[in-house]
Amino acid sequence: MMIHSAGILLYQRPSTSAGRAQQQVWIGHMGGPFWARKDRHAWSIPKGEILPGEDSLVAALREFGEEMGTPAPDADYALLGSFRQSAKKTITVFTAEADFAPDRIISNTFALEWPPRSGTVREYPEIDDAGWFSAAAARTKLVKGQLQVLDALILRLDGPHG
Repeated sequence: MMIHSAGILLYQRPSTSAGRAQQQVWIGHMGGPFWARKDRHAWSIPKGEILPGEDSLVAALREFGEEMGTPAPDADYALLGSFRQSAKKTITVFTAEADFAPDRIISNTFALEWPPRSGTVREYPEIDDAGWFSAAAARTKLVKGQLQVLDALILRLDGPHG
């Protein structure tokens, strides 16, 4: 059964000392013991499952707020596209240029038995860290199934209408 998720990929284009804009994206480090000591390909755009009958943008905004602990910024969101993240998951992604700097990340949590088969169930944050990263850094941090999302954003921003 295919899982349908929606998410938001914020971007900004701060100027460098040479006056050129360098794109940055807002991504979050996945929480829980599996990802605790990983950095490479352990980050994700804020996203989550679309509820039955829910509008994709509404779901993306809800999930962003739940995972960041702060509502998504008021911005002009545009559909970036729908992407097959894995054999069982598609993600509809919206993007916007926004200045976003929360004081802290307070993500919703999930329950997990850890260590496995221990009988001990603990709560872990879905996202335990988040921040702005250059597109080059994000390429090494994002889970591999979301690299196509980053590529689509870069193509949009660097294209003839970007």
